[in-house]
Amino acid sequence: MNVAMKYRLRCVHCGKEFSPEPELYTCPDCKDRLGTLEVIYSFSSKTQWIRPENPGIWRYADLLPIREDPLPPHLYVGNTPLIRSEKIERELGIQELWIKDDGKNPTASFKDRASVVAIAKAIEYGYTDIFAASTGNAASSLAGLCAPAGLKAHIYLPATAPEAKIAQLLIYGAEVFAVQGSYDQAFDLSLKEGFQKDWYCRNSAINPYLLEGKKTGTFELIQDLKMHAPDLILVGVGDGTVYSSIHKAVAELFQLNLIDRIPIIVGVQGENANAIRRAFSNGEPYLPADIENATCLADSISVGKPRDVIKACQWAKKHDGFFLTVSDEEIGVSISALARKSGVFAEPAGAIAYAGLKQLKDEGHLNAKARVALMITGNGLKDVRAAKPYLTEKVTPVSVKGIRGA
Repeated sequence: MNVAMKYRLRCVHCGKEFSPEPELYTCPDCKDRLGTLEVIYSFSSKTQWIRPENPGIWRYADLLPIREDPLPPHLYVGNTPLIRSEKIERELGIQELWIKDDGKNPTASFKDRASVVAIAKAIEYGYTDIFAASTGNAASSLAGLCAPAGLKAHIYLPATAPEAKIAQLLIYGAEVFAVQGSYDQAFDLSLKEGFQKDWYCRNSAINPYLLEGKKTGTFELIQDLKMHAPDLILVGVGDGTVYSSIHKAVAELFQLNLIDRIPIIVGVQGENANAIRRAFSNGEPYLPADIENATCLADSISVGKPRDVIKACQWAKKHDGFFLTVSDEEIGVSISALARKSGVFAEPAGAIAYAGLKQLKDEGHLNAKARVALMITGNGLKDVRAAKPYLTEKVTPVSVKGIRGA
């Protein structure tokens, strides 16, 4: 398969198109943030929506920017469960509530979908080292998938990242740089050092191929729903790439006449880390509206300087999507509420989608016929400490005095 003929890259700001090259990440004229690139495909009569013989996300090989040779690493990514919660349906008075649980991926997060595509591209381009800045999930994902692929992962993350996420990195053998600063500072430092050392970049919104891996979550969601897209899809938003990936997935399915309508995509942010909502509210032309010292209980989306803000806002405008914000309290309460009503234990960045859904209900924006899907982007065991303050139950100590053998 000739990749150069299969797709091109287009700047979201100036619209200029480029042929893919190993060192081309952002538009040379518009630079990073304004000049993020998007993959556009040349679909033909030979394009296959599904290749059922391929495992996981590689079923969608014709809709991904990969070569058939060299093959990507064989660690299984994708095909995560889609769970229906009738209990939440009854509580909210809606027709259907579906939960896409991507905490069941190999390293327990949605980010595996992006990392496996980045690794495939690094192998294709002949790299042996990959770097990434992360609040935790993208880092552990890259480290876990680099290990079987034989590549070296170099990770930059805030020193405040959850202990469980840092432990994952070290277990997988990654080189870890704990930055005494914010995620945004770690991001900038990683770019400076990573490019100097000629490592391949896995950073969100810098590498245009990450979004392509992420869109497979929506492909699976709609495939599992028998190609009948829901009315609403809610997801937590940090840099904006996951949000954009959902839009791009449904747009491509619509273009291929596989679905008959585009669902409304709702991006949910923390009230003190809502830079993308601010940029969208300011209207066109969309420009970054950064927040200094952004904070959010959902560390995975605690981003004050989002890198994919332009793309996310453009997609929201095109498909009538929108953004809303919730408090840390609402996120914390949603972790246990979602778990008890659906059996899905989500990390804060996943549970925030449920908090957003509750807000839509409270404000009267849901009707009885609504079919809704939540994208849960990570497992709750990733960040147990975030949930603890919102638990009402306590562990009851029990004495074993008098029990034989005690």
